Amino acid sequence: MNLSNMPEVKLGIVAVSRNCFPMTLSENRRKAVVAAYKGEIYECPTVIESETDMQKALAELREAGCNALVVYLGNFGPETAETLLVKYFHGPAMVVAASEETGDNLCQGRGDAYCGMLNASYNLKLRNLKAYIPEYPVGTAEEVAGMIEEFLPIARALVAVKNLKVISFGPRPQDFLACNAPIKRLYDLGIEIEENSELDLFESFKNHADDPRIPDVVKDMEAELGEGNKKPEILSKLAQYEITLLDWVEAHKGSRKYITLTTKCWPAFQTQFGFVPCYVNSRLTGRGIPVSCEVDIWGAVSEFIGTVISQDAVTLLDINNTVPADMYESEIKGKFNYTHKDTFMGFHCGNTTSGKLSFCSMKYQMIMARTLPEEVTQGTLEGDIVPGDITFYRLQSTADCKLRAYIAQGEVLPVATRSFGAIGIFAIPEMGRFYRHVLVEKNYPHHGAVAFGHFGKALYEVFKYLGIDVEEIDYNQPKGVLYPTENPFA
Repeated sequence: MNLSNMPEVKLGIVAVSRNCFPMTLSENRRKAVVAAYKGEIYECPTVIESETDMQKALAELREAGCNALVVYLGNFGPETAETLLVKYFHGPAMVVAASEETGDNLCQGRGDAYCGMLNASYNLKLRNLKAYIPEYPVGTAEEVAGMIEEFLPIARALVAVKNLKVISFGPRPQDFLACNAPIKRLYDLGIEIEENSELDLFESFKNHADDPRIPDVVKDMEAELGEGNKKPEILSKLAQYEITLLDWVEAHKGSRKYITLTTKCWPAFQTQFGFVPCYVNSRLTGRGIPVSCEVDIWGAVSEFIGTVISQDAVTLLDINNTVPADMYESEIKGKFNYTHKDTFMGFHCGNTTSGKLSFCSMKYQMIMARTLPEEVTQGTLEGDIVPGDITFYRLQSTADCKLRAYIAQGEVLPVATRSFGAIGIFAIPEMGRFYRHVLVEKNYPHHGAVAFGHFGKALYEVFKYLGIDVEEIDYNQPKGVLYPTENPFA
């Protein structure tokens, strides 16, 4: 899948050394880490013993174009200089330390970085600095190289968020107030937002009538849909709309490098534009430009973070309906290790990219067609979501401007949904309790982002780095571990 709108991370590694330890110990250990790491990383030549060294290393990192940093305690390290490097560096940082290599060299070859890591973490806290510290942050060259590999998607997401703009069109629809929330916390995260009227979008769409690029986009749509092209008469309008959105992104990106979008898709959109935007939303999302529905600004941000971490398309779904008992009994029970309450159906009208559907057809939106002429509800992409591992998650600002998030890993089951829209049968361990004591109890909206794979570990670290209290990062508690609001006598 060819994703645009994706940040490139250039890592730099800087070794630090306390001046009462041999500098060569830290320097040689840094070289061993670089040799063990399989990716691209800039090896900063300056080893930091003092604040002056820190300033020199900082200049070298900037000259090399680094936007993410590994601070490596090859020995105990100078806590002041190394934490000031984190402070003045312009991107996310990880702090790791070296373990001792051999019992045959525990005099001149002992680095005491295990001890130094305590001082580093304490000094970071004193300065109110954020850094990623792995679960067990001390290791051999090979182990530290593995930690750097795990840091890469975390760094990529943090770089992306700091350079993100959310472009929205229209106010949230009536009765969908939960899909939006105060935007103050977007600014706190370093995200820009540009809010526009549906009328602005409609004017731009009309100005793209007869755009010479439309026929080529139509051909691309036809090739993507194949036999699923059930409404060919609407493709030219959809192509016109896609070009409108992409041109808006280019014209309004401003100082920001990355964009995500959210639009209002009803109730007036269909009658005025003459279609629904779902298929176009799916196509842009498949290219790494997530487009959320119903002006779900935090849903769009959540999708973008997942796209950057997974380097794959994501989707946004309603946590929608239960799996009927007869379906569970005949197609799930005994075949998969899930209770009935572990399962649910995730659905949306048709915004999931074709690459994440087992089969697809582009046709009309059944729910909207119950109250509107069918011809103005065309443009959804429908099909069963591909089975496999997923992560269901969301970043959200509450009504009183508190940041919180949830993460739950599970899978889409290879069971036919027998329904409409972009839809799948999801299974998440202990979902019933998670639904009640996290999603309902903490007032989350009905939209959840879906990444295709298990990415909970990276998401958790990104949310922590963004400043969310760990008490506000929820996950599906295993059986026997109670939520704070769960009745122990139930």
